[in-house]
Amino acid sequence: MENKPTIITIQNFTTESGAFYASINLSYEIFGRDLHTAPIVLVNHALTGNSHVVGSKGWWNVLIGENRTIDTSKYTILAFNVPGNGFDGTVIENHLDFTARDVAKLFIEGLKILEINQLYAIIGGSVGGGIAWEIAGLEPKITKHLIPIATDWKSTDWLIANCFLQEQILNNSAKPIEDARIHAMLCYRTPESFKAKFDRTMNQELLIFNIESWLQHHGQKLQKRFQLSAYKLMNQLLKTIDIARGRESFVEVASQIEADIHIIGINSDLFFTVKENKETYETLKKYKKNVTFQEIDSIHGHDAFLIEYKQLDSLLKGVF
Repeated sequence: MENKPTIITIQNFTTESGAFYASINLSYEIFGRDLHTAPIVLVNHALTGNSHVVGSKGWWNVLIGENRTIDTSKYTILAFNVPGNGFDGTVIENHLDFTARDVAKLFIEGLKILEINQLYAIIGGSVGGGIAWEIAGLEPKITKHLIPIATDWKSTDWLIANCFLQEQILNNSAKPIEDARIHAMLCYRTPESFKAKFDRTMNQELLIFNIESWLQHHGQKLQKRFQLSAYKLMNQLLKTIDIARGRESFVEVASQIEADIHIIGINSDLFFTVKENKETYETLKKYKKNVTFQEIDSIHGHDAFLIEYKQLDSLLKGVF
């Protein structure tokens, strides 16, 4: 299952901001059943993720694989790379050209090129879930199930503020990727998660707190595998999730989505708070019957969608 991305080219693409691209490379990977032989599940990656969702190095292989929650012996798994995420060599120089909706449009164009008219499910966590919302907002008939996890249909002021700080670090730090990653980890986890993991213990070799050495490790690790342009782009996408932008209202857009919508929040998420998720559910259920809200109970915050796979398995069994 260690396959390499296949590249297709999107021609003559104009972004929401009016930037014109004569061609954009869009790459993807397919896992499980061959395309058009089984129900198709589109998996959208998060900020530092990519199309490699399955296999020994697959970032969501606890959830997707043979005899896993999303069983590759029953489904075709399709995952696009966000153009410019660095995984396939494509570079986006001006990250401010793009919004989450632009990426949703590119994914929809990719589906058309692959002659996919109907998906069984679109699933994604964090910014990947935001892009899933945007796809469904643009193509309300495209999928049977929409599963946004640890995300929402819009970026809140709190999230935008943190993305602004991320951009300041990325533009001004001497070690931009490392320092931005250290800040981001404080948003992805919680004080309770850090206490449970470290409890003020020391790294005797470095003579610093273990929390400090852990943060340094994550910063250095990302520096080795991630590009600055990719980080800036993905941060920009996270900031610009909003299916109601330029439209009448969230309800006007979301109520047209024909899919069963399965909103999954995390009770300790500091990025996309569970309160926001519940408000989205309470608003939408007045206009749409096939919408549900479920909650992951975890001390680990936003990252729980990558950690609490047993809970996620239990919440998703009814769909898959």
